Amino acid sequence: MDHGAPGTAPEPGPGTGDRERAGLKADRDQDGTVVLDELRAAIGRYVVLPSEEALTAVTLWVAASHIQPALQHAPRLAVVGPTKGCGKSRVLDVLHETVSRPMMTVNTSPAVVFRVIGEDPPTLLVDEADTIFGPKAGDKEDLRGLLNAGHQRNRPAWRISGPEHKATAFPTFAMAALAGIGDLPDTIMDRAVVLRMQKRKPGERIAPFRSRYSVPELNALRDRLTAWLGPLRSTAEDLVPQMPVEDRAADTWEPLVIVADLAGGHWPSRARAACLAMTRNEVVQDEQTTLKTRLLRDIRRVFEQQGDTEALRSQDLLAALVQDAEAPWAEYGTKGLNAYHLANLLRDFGISPANHRFENGRQAKAYARNQFLDAWARYCPAPVPPAPAAGETLVARRAQDKPPTPPTGTLPISPPGGPAGPRLTR
Repeated sequence: MDHGAPGTAPEPGPGTGDRERAGLKADRDQDGTVVLDELRAAIGRYVVLPSEEALTAVTLWVAASHIQPALQHAPRLAVVGPTKGCGKSRVLDVLHETVSRPMMTVNTSPAVVFRVIGEDPPTLLVDEADTIFGPKAGDKEDLRGLLNAGHQRNRPAWRISGPEHKATAFPTFAMAALAGIGDLPDTIMDRAVVLRMQKRKPGERIAPFRSRYSVPELNALRDRLTAWLGPLRSTAEDLVPQMPVEDRAADTWEPLVIVADLAGGHWPSRARAACLAMTRNEVVQDEQTTLKTRLLRDIRRVFEQQGDTEALRSQDLLAALVQDAEAPWAEYGTKGLNAYHLANLLRDFGISPANHRFENGRQAKAYARNQFLDAWARYCPAPVPPAPAAGETLVARRAQDKPPTPPTGTLPISPPGGPAGPRLTR
């Protein structure tokens, strides 16, 4: 057999190039970093999301749907916006072509959903979710209960079923994306990765979503996710990732971080950065939208402006609150915040005005700073400064930040309900 001239490689046989290309494609499809990068780019072409972190979160949420049987929690994706036309339905269009076993529930009977969910559950996609939870929900109580319960494994819904009318446990565990106008109930938002959609600005462009070419592109990415993550389900089940958040936020984000850790590369750090940014954004959002929390925060600011005095007369506190042009207190009620409103808003925190003798010997109704300490710590804690980055000294950190606040010249104040400590003479 002639093997050619010495020192020369044999000529490739028929189909060798095709086999090499197929092998390279198979390796590429098994590279989680590449698959996630391409999925992220594709999603970003079709929708404008609120931030880069939100785009990362949606990408990981889609991928996590492909390992649902290995997960202990099924995070919700809350796609909310203030009005129509914010891109909520387009997000669901993209999800429908990329998640594992999509099931649109806008016109689906709750009984069907109960029976479809099993060991390998579908990914529920719910448009117009505000109609399920709003005052016009009507007979959708079963679906609402399913969506509330299905965040955690082993939370079945019991129903009377069959001709013998036996009590039957229906599994509820399934990932779900819910799109609607306005915030969804706290029971959903607390268990969700939240996308706060906005209308596109004039300069923001997206690719048109056309079934003829958009669906095949996205379906190809879906198939690659399945090929990559399918064999890794048992590995994912054993992973206990280090989380940057705690409690329910950790439960919700853990599946996304698991996918990122399976992919490796830049995805583990990118996932954790998105987790921190988006959970912090929700904390800020809650503070801004909760009136009582806003009141606590504004009262703390007034006390700080007054040098953290021991007490403030009710009328002085009210005047300071109403004078803040950015606060809602000047327009609260019919004529602005008054003493009755203030006492009523603070009553749930165990805070009430009392007679207080001031330095001039006069008595007046006043609010003692001590009364607020517990509520401030629980509902609007002061932000914790970030830890120094690797190799960054505390001195370098302080050099970049504002200089430390000088001592106030007072001893620490006792716990809520106790007497104030003695004040030093200035």
